[in-house]
Amino acid sequence: MKEQYSDFLKLLFSLTKEKKNFKLSGNDIESYIQSLSKDDFIEIVKEIGTIPEVIEASSTEEKLYSKASDIVLARCFSEIGLKAKALSERGNSADIVAESHHGYTLVADAKTFRLSRTAKNQKDFKISTLSRWRGMEHDFAVLVAPYFQYPNTSSQIYASSLSDKVCLLSWEHILFLLNQQVVEDVSLSLEQIWNAPTRIERDSKIAYADRMNCLFPYINKMVCDRIPISLKDFEEQLNICKLYIFERSNDEIAVLNAEIQKIEEYTKEQAIKELIKSRKLNEKISAILSYKSSL
Repeated sequence: MKEQYSDFLKLLFSLTKEKKNFKLSGNDIESYIQSLSKDDFIEIVKEIGTIPEVIEASSTEEKLYSKASDIVLARCFSEIGLKAKALSERGNSADIVAESHHGYTLVADAKTFRLSRTAKNQKDFKISTLSRWRGMEHDFAVLVAPYFQYPNTSSQIYASSLSDKVCLLSWEHILFLLNQQVVEDVSLSLEQIWNAPTRIERDSKIAYADRMNCLFPYINKMVCDRIPISLKDFEEQLNICKLYIFERSNDEIAVLNAEIQKIEEYTKEQAIKELIKSRKLNEKISAILSYKSSL
């Protein structure tokens, strides 16, 4: 695991230990992300799409990691020439809003997954929700998730992308734009990338094809044509990104093996306590008692 990314994870754990409220912790994360040099920031972008196994599911650290991914994506948009911000209040609104000096605006959602997460479905990507957040106020909606975590054959999410007009991109596409030092200016607008669903539907082939087919052959070409840089260059970066994933896979397996070894050394009493804790039985009892007392 790269040093810059390791430092980033240490920050998340330290914020949890300090027991700051979520908003203040988010401010600290934003200050940290904004203070990084572009090269160091890119090291975070390479890794951010994968939630490390050392972070427990549904933990405070996981919530902070999700918030951090929004902040990272907002800075990515800023690096390519948009005025972008990760909104501090999460709720029934977009996590990220960006505005171009070409006059358009977009909303975006950053997605991260564990390497151990399988059987992802349409609910995991929340495409219709992102479309609703765009509303009438914004021009485009963009979802950014790890490239190799999208279904690689057919899925309902691709049909939803077309019908709800939500652009599906990946952290690898964003990394490609950063590495190629792409920045919107008077002569370059990235609007055609964010408008990919509408442009894809104009292709006569789509009218006669299964709308659930993977859209990335179209999207990859659109990104490269807009810059313009050859598709081969992007494919070469994807191969490099696979190497990052192989390295992370080894790191994550090592963490899980260490956890297995630790559990194997438990006494009977420790094992019972851990099982009760993992099933959150005491928390469930407290919740029932609280409800009972409110009657």
